[in-house]
Amino acid sequence: MNKPLVLSLVTAALLSTTALSADTMYDRFQQMELQMKQMKQELNTLKAQKATSAKATDEEADDNADAEESDGKEDVKSTATNDEEADDEGGDDEESVDEKIADLQENVAELNKNTNSNHLKFNVDYRFAIENLDYKLANGKTAKNNAFMTNRFWMNMSWAATKNLSFHGQLAYNKAFGARSGINARNGSMENFDWIANENAYNDTVRIKNVYFLYKNSTFAGIDMPWTFSIGRRPSTNGHLINFRDDDHPSSPMGHSINVEFDGLSAKFGLENITGVNGMYIKFCAGRGLSNAAPKFSYTPYANVNSSQGANPDIDLAGFIFVPYSDGQYTVNTQYYYANNLIDSNTTYTGFDTVGGLHSITANFIANGIGDGISDFLDDTIFFVSGAMSITNPNKDQGMLGSKKGESKTGYSYWVGTQFPSLISEEGRWGLEYNHGSQYWRSITYAEDTNIGSKVAARGDAYEAYFTEPLIEDILSMQIRYTYIDYKYAGSNGFFGNTSGNAMKIAPSMIVNGNDIAENVVDKAQDIRFYIRYRY
Repeated sequence: MNKPLVLSLVTAALLSTTALSADTMYDRFQQMELQMKQMKQELNTLKAQKATSAKATDEEADDNADAEESDGKEDVKSTATNDEEADDEGGDDEESVDEKIADLQENVAELNKNTNSNHLKFNVDYRFAIENLDYKLANGKTAKNNAFMTNRFWMNMSWAATKNLSFHGQLAYNKAFGARSGINARNGSMENFDWIANENAYNDTVRIKNVYFLYKNSTFAGIDMPWTFSIGRRPSTNGHLINFRDDDHPSSPMGHSINVEFDGLSAKFGLENITGVNGMYIKFCAGRGLSNAAPKFSYTPYANVNSSQGANPDIDLAGFIFVPYSDGQYTVNTQYYYANNLIDSNTTYTGFDTVGGLHSITANFIANGIGDGISDFLDDTIFFVSGAMSITNPNKDQGMLGSKKGESKTGYSYWVGTQFPSLISEEGRWGLEYNHGSQYWRSITYAEDTNIGSKVAARGDAYEAYFTEPLIEDILSMQIRYTYIDYKYAGSNGFFGNTSGNAMKIAPSMIVNGNDIAENVVDKAQDIRFYIRYRY
């Protein structure tokens, strides 16, 4: 019996990509998946044949035994010879089937490696957006852009080398249509700031948004405690709660208080098996947002540089996320972090001053379905509420957020939102959100996907409504979103000191160092955005 034709096809496919003559990568994977399906079907057929053959042999042996018992006159030598011949023939057939099954299993495993877990996999995410941006400044003047258009592209990649170790990465491109005017020396240097490099519609450069490895195991030091460890450029944007309106899976940070790109590490420990509490875990995080290092072509490459030479010390952040309960429907999240050596623009906007540190505390509650069986509408409705607090820790010779030198300030913010099924289509989703921030509220959310500025950073009130509709399954979708921010205090989207971060009360005249800055302070802002998005 010849080996199945599928074996020859698959072996050729594995040895040479020329065997896959399809024009596109999609077609190639379709062919490989079809071959795998055929192989699995043939493997099942061979196993069934083997089982049937074994059953028939057993039944024949039982029949012979019955016949011997009834006769008692069979020739022993002849019977023995026949049995040996039958065993030899049966052994050959069984060995042949076993070989074919082993070959098929080997090829299925090899094809699995090439199409699934052991090879680099890609997926793409492209979004076109057009926005109407409108600002009212503190002095009463206005600014607007009636049709700001952008292209955003993400290429995601992953590679599971083993069941415990995997690699993940994301390349990003985000730019306005064509070239962009209006960038000057004063603010142009901020366009490519590391914390927002891939969330800002800047130029046509493709950058690394995140890249890291992830190690996971089901036990830790012999304890029944699943854990993970990861290091690299973190997936630290589009975190919890902000992900709902962004129509994305959440990254681990709480989007209420942190939403920036940074480099660092994390370790997560599942506590459910130890405590018996659904979904309980703790995750420790640490990162660096700025490195004090001399240029490559200096006398001392990458050495620390003194502040007297215009350098800022390292900015480090450390904290933890603790989830005390999560059963799939109801979840409670908490987060704490501390960031040191935070910065603000100096008074001439030619560099940065180091001003101090910041404590941040966040807690939220999420209901993924309201009640149990009250109605289909409530079952498919999401509701959340979040509260956050920030506490400044200024250097003794610096103020933060407009405070006196060395004076600490505490700020507060709360945020509520809901997302519910569309009443005009089968798969669409509506969302409504509101958040409020006090005078000295300070988040680190510069990478939030809102072009008029981070809404959850607002020292004032922010309102948002959106509608998301799948057009072709989960591949093509559209969204229309309205965001309105009514600022009560300045500096919501600035840094952390008394220059860009000064939390002055907004008024028609705002005097700082003898200059009226009201013409540079936004009082109210709104963004109407429509996008169409392709993901595959």
